[in-house]
Amino acid sequence: MNIFKSKRMKVSLMTGAALGVVCIIGALIRSGGTATIGFLFSLWFNRLLMGLVFGVITERAELGTLIVRGALLGMIVSFAFYSASGFGDVISFLAGIIYGIIIEVVAQKYAD
Repeated sequence: MNIFKSKRMKVSLMTGAALGVVCIIGALIRSGGTATIGFLFSLWFNRLLMGLVFGVITERAELGTLIVRGALLGMIVSFAFYSASGFGDVISFLAGIIYGIIIEVVAQKYAD
């Protein structure tokens, strides 16, 4: 099976992209509309990348494991953006942990 054609991958990427839009809206509000296009795109792309990471997971798990795995992987992927932005956007970093959990749970629920 081609992992990039799997339903889990599609669900994960779509969820990551949608949460990326939510992040862009939040960043625009927090910055008073002064966030640059490059910053906003990087934030959205980080969430899409998070969806890609969760999309390649094939192992099914119980809810507790999903939460821990989602939080941990969300933190790791979000740390890439957080460190690249000069450690200045703590809210987006923390949101990435929550979004990791959301992507993981949604992917498992709708990928069957």
